[in-house]
Amino acid sequence: MTDEFARRYGFPPGTNQVRPADRDDQAAARALAQVDLVPADLVTFYDSIGDVTWADVGNGYFVDPVRDVLLRLKEYGAVDIGADQGAGGLVIGSNGGGLCYVIGPHGAVYRTRTASLDEPELDRVADDLRQFLELLEQGLTRFVTNGDPGHL
Repeated sequence: MTDEFARRYGFPPGTNQVRPADRDDQAAARALAQVDLVPADLVTFYDSIGDVTWADVGNGYFVDPVRDVLLRLKEYGAVDIGADQGAGGLVIGSNGGGLCYVIGPHGAVYRTRTASLDEPELDRVADDLRQFLELLEQGLTRFVTNGDPGHL
């Protein structure tokens, strides 16, 4: 993806990586497991993956480090994902354009419609974390193939 980036855009590529979890990430994943509203798949993910940074895919796609997820939860609390969902969710990343990804307690992933989390309007983008990660991967593949990162 980055081979032609500088020629095409006139500046060097940013960070584009899937970083494996280190011991600190794994310890933070164990702390995350103690939070009631966290789906088990998210803990499993963070036990293996430290973060995902694809700064140059469209506006960018980011799955935040688990320490950032925990800090945001501590400082701001859970995100209201709607009364019909029964509980709050966790911000786990963003699209680089100001929109956030929020995972609900049952694993569904939502995207905010605006950059504000005060009274967020959310659209469901995936039924679970696995589907969300597959959509991210498809966006990367489309971007490498034709420059279109998709709809996430």
